[in-house]
Amino acid sequence: MMKILLFTVGPLFTNCYLVFHPQTKKAVVIDPGFGSEIEAKRFLHELFKRELELEFILNTHGHPDHTSGNGILRRETGAPILIHELDAPKLQEIKENTYESLGFKLYSPPADILLKEGDVIKFGNTSLNVLHTPGHTKGSISFVGEKCIFSGDTLFAGSIGRCDFPDSSFEEIMHSLREKILTLPDEFIVYPGHGPITTIGKERKNNPFLRGFL
Repeated sequence: MMKILLFTVGPLFTNCYLVFHPQTKKAVVIDPGFGSEIEAKRFLHELFKRELELEFILNTHGHPDHTSGNGILRRETGAPILIHELDAPKLQEIKENTYESLGFKLYSPPADILLKEGDVIKFGNTSLNVLHTPGHTKGSISFVGEKCIFSGDTLFAGSIGRCDFPDSSFEEIMHSLREKILTLPDEFIVYPGHGPITTIGKERKNNPFLRGFL
């Protein structure tokens, strides 16, 4: 069974997750939005202290607060950067000065591997399934594990992701929520890109954006 450690990082308080298999020592990181090298070193200290091997750097989407730590982690661990094919251009289009203007001292190089719906990311004796959940961005994805989902900026506790960016769509995010995320069982734990951890059942019942959904 995989283990999950949460790091709240960067100027926008992004949830960065270290997901690992204790027996095999294989790990992935989801959304390393580090604001500085100090934050990156804290994460790396935890990784190395546990003697974990970082297999993949996973991005739920291409915004700087979820990707700024990609470069330093790839440099220090050799792990490849993975992102959905529709958001991969963001890692090339967003320049270093854009990261700095938003309060980040780190930035991301281009992706190494492009993901799509249905891909399976295997590490150790566990895996994460790629679910394409557009709306916040065209290439937003969620990672589905055993009884949990890493929802990025698609679903939050009590809210949903912003849809006021040039490539955002309220219609798309609502479709992603209704047709994909809310098809998961109520007991599934939701690990969002920002804010507290929740469950599918709690959001189905209490999230005002999901009223009327089964």
